[in-house]
Amino acid sequence: MNILIWHVHGSWTTSFVQGAHHYLVPVLPGRGPDGRGRARTWEWPATVREVPPEGLREAQIDLMVLQRPHETELAERWTGRVPGRDVPAVYVEHNAPDGSAERTRHPLAGRADIPVVHVTHFNRLMWDCGRAPTAVVEHGLVDPGPLWSGEIERAAVVVNEPVRRGRTTGTDLLPSFAETVPLDVFGMGTDGLAGHLGLAADRLRTEDLPQDALHAAMARRRLYLHPVRWTSLGLSLLEAMFLGMPVVALDTTEVREAVPQEAGAVSNRPEVLRDAVRSLLADPGLARSAGRAARAAALDKYGLRRFLDDWDRLMKEVTR
Repeated sequence: MNILIWHVHGSWTTSFVQGAHHYLVPVLPGRGPDGRGRARTWEWPATVREVPPEGLREAQIDLMVLQRPHETELAERWTGRVPGRDVPAVYVEHNAPDGSAERTRHPLAGRADIPVVHVTHFNRLMWDCGRAPTAVVEHGLVDPGPLWSGEIERAAVVVNEPVRRGRTTGTDLLPSFAETVPLDVFGMGTDGLAGHLGLAADRLRTEDLPQDALHAAMARRRLYLHPVRWTSLGLSLLEAMFLGMPVVALDTTEVREAVPQEAGAVSNRPEVLRDAVRSLLADPGLARSAGRAARAAALDKYGLRRFLDDWDRLMKEVTR
């Protein structure tokens, strides 16, 4: 099939475009949010083709994969075809709902012609999708390999814009963890985080690395810390598991379904998580064993082949 999809989430799209299809990715001269084109720090196959808006009018499109509310209008304007009516379409909902979660109505809740595809069962449970058909295709990742060495006795945290997002991403919990283990926080918008939290520079360091360098940097840290209160199941957490990193995580949203207890620690009690951090720091053998369990669980549940097969089944249902 020829699939129209915007480059919105680089990690997720990297997995999606590994399928046996052709992918049309809109591109604009400035490569802004509506026209990023092909990824520059991920490996995408040659079946992903950049197409400017004017080229979409004549393009054969068998399926539209939408990911943001305004893409329904954007797709119609750029292609001349109405998603869900003239061309089959699905809407991938990457996020958990904001606000009062159980009462948050999805932007497509009033439509029955475009299925909403959630990335976790928790998200589908919490969104009010109204008339829209719903499905779940859980994450699948390109395996980066068991890169963990853990020689740096620090915890890796991956989060974008931790100051702005605050309690959502557990930013307020970092100082208490930094008393137990020095933190290396990777992601966009992390500059000034140590000062914002009143932490010494050696207790919390920040760096924004391109994707092709991030995995290697994460894997050198002793453990992965996931203090997130309320987001969808983060791909960085799953990537850490694929790397063979032990995981210490809050027991929120879909984390319990993804991380087995033997992979490190999952709890909503900060003191339990801090004790787990101490144990992993003190015992590299324990960290290695937990990392192996994390990797085995990730390979079993979030393998790329299962992800692509699930998507193929769903796309056949939508387009038949």
